[in-house]
Amino acid sequence: MTRLRNYFLTGFVICAPLAITAWVTWSFVRWVDGWVKPYIPLRYTPDAYLPFAIPGFGLVVALLLITLVGFLTASLIGRTVVDWSERLLGRTPLVRSLYQALKQIFETVFSSQSSFKQAALIEYPRRGIWSIVLIATTAKGEIASIFEADGQEMLAVFLPPTPNPTSGFLLYVPREDVKILSMGVEDAMKLVVSAGIVGPETDRPVTQAEATRIVEERARDPEVA
Repeated sequence: MTRLRNYFLTGFVICAPLAITAWVTWSFVRWVDGWVKPYIPLRYTPDAYLPFAIPGFGLVVALLLITLVGFLTASLIGRTVVDWSERLLGRTPLVRSLYQALKQIFETVFSSQSSFKQAALIEYPRRGIWSIVLIATTAKGEIASIFEADGQEMLAVFLPPTPNPTSGFLLYVPREDVKILSMGVEDAMKLVVSAGIVGPETDRPVTQAEATRIVEERARDPEVA
């Protein structure tokens, strides 16, 4: 019975992620098809010429349209149309606040200037207890000027909670109180989501000298500084 239980658990660990991934992918494809296909004339779809439906056709059309919009936006005419549309939305009550908030979120997520480049440790929520954080950038503007008077350089870090890392806390921490990790951001997120169970494959501690060197290199990096 013990062997059967171990075999079952091993098979479950292998099959469950595959099944969930397949289900999520299939649901996403069907959801996009349900949105896009009704707007495509029937004569332009493979369903009109084949005895069965082809899943994913709407997704392919959506990807092509999004790419085309990005290409047109890069031109002068496209930028003019986008600026005019944004000014129109900016004068519309209620819609203005929603659009600006969503645009800021997407620009923050997909902008390379604000993406997380390094994982680190800070003492939180009290001394002696360490939490994994992701370094976003150095403090800028008014926040930076407040601490520059005291000779401190602050780092803006994101503290992701377990097991849902999409919400969290923005913290400003003195640079000298941040311990840089050699693991990448992806490995750090695995560690957070799994509550410490799944760690990086090559887990090597970083010495204080290496941490200082990494911090100095990050400070010279324009994407972070």
